[in-house]
Amino acid sequence: MGEVRVRGAAAAARIRVVRPGELDADQIERWRELRALSGAPANPFMEPEFTRAVGRVRPGARVAIVEGQGETVGFFPYERGPLGQGRAIGFGVSDSQGPVLSPEHTLTAGELLRGCSLASWEFDNLEAGQTLFVPDATEEFDSPVIDIGQGYEAYEAALRAGSPKFFRTTTAKERRLARQAGEVRFVFDERDPAALRTLMEWKSAQYRRTGRRDRFAKEWIRALVRQLAADRTSGSTSDRTPGDPSGRTSDRTPDRTPGDPSGLTSDRKPGCSGVLSVLYVADRPVAAHFGLRSRTVLSCWFPAYDTDFAKYSPGLILHLRMAEAAAGAGIGLLDLGRGTAEYKNALKTGDLRVHEGASVRRGPRAALYRLGREPSRRAHSFVRNRPRLAGYAQRALKQVGRLRDR
Repeated sequence: MGEVRVRGAAAAARIRVVRPGELDADQIERWRELRALSGAPANPFMEPEFTRAVGRVRPGARVAIVEGQGETVGFFPYERGPLGQGRAIGFGVSDSQGPVLSPEHTLTAGELLRGCSLASWEFDNLEAGQTLFVPDATEEFDSPVIDIGQGYEAYEAALRAGSPKFFRTTTAKERRLARQAGEVRFVFDERDPAALRTLMEWKSAQYRRTGRRDRFAKEWIRALVRQLAADRTSGSTSDRTPGDPSGRTSDRTPDRTPGDPSGLTSDRKPGCSGVLSVLYVADRPVAAHFGLRSRTVLSCWFPAYDTDFAKYSPGLILHLRMAEAAAGAGIGLLDLGRGTAEYKNALKTGDLRVHEGASVRRGPRAALYRLGREPSRRAHSFVRNRPRLAGYAQRALKQVGRLRDR
């Protein structure tokens, strides 16, 4: 779509901008190689499959391919808005963001933005270690994680020791749920589209109930989730082992994702695929979660539950079952996503760090960005950093939600 040459600290680099669907198999493999060199957790939001999925539902999605000294040294996925204002790919729903660059790259943030014809690039979950853009961050947040790299038994032992009351209460509620409502059954990798529709309805209701913006009111987000779920169902990831109620995957991988114009034929499993996990009681879904996984990381994305069963804490039961099944499927880390919540504090074993902010080039369009975005950003930051004020805001949001539902 376009090509710009920029002069870095040591050598000239060439930046080509393409649509995500125009990436070929060699470029996707190179993306994966560079990602592995970074040493960062294999977050599925940072994989090419996520960028390509966003590209199918967001017309402004682009990828800058950075070339230097005869080889590809980086990829920068982003979305371009009017007047050259850029955002992270999937901004608003992506939980890990940033370019994928060789450790030997010589670009500056300004050079990369100029090569993409961007006046600014905004991020709200910039991955820790993204040295190119971290200096432009205005805030830093914890992203709680569950480390199951030593197996679920080790995690459960740590949970029993560190949060004994929480663990006893949650497991007791699961037993009571089974006694009072029926057999409890868990599917880690559910393929029933009806279960996904139920989850999205629950999540929309939760957003409204808490006075928050309903993400599923946006068609592109609904389409993105349906697409990632459909790709998984049609075989873009390993198929479920027949007869395995946990939904754990086999080692069989198809040669090509159906409908994928890149014709990718690698033996490797995709770095990003959807996983729908459902907790059933007497064959009725009572809690569900749709997330994204790589080989080693499950990024928790959209959890929700049936409020009729709220007294049993089905969401907590679901997360413990997910951790157990994920460990059995070779996953070593569950990323619970940015933000504090009581259930995250109870479940987590540690935290990663993510950043929020924007990189802005000098010029008249930079002033337009600051006028349009900075007042809102500062207001949100002011409230977040004052717990008492944040509590008032939370109660006000819930009151708005109650009024909506009347």
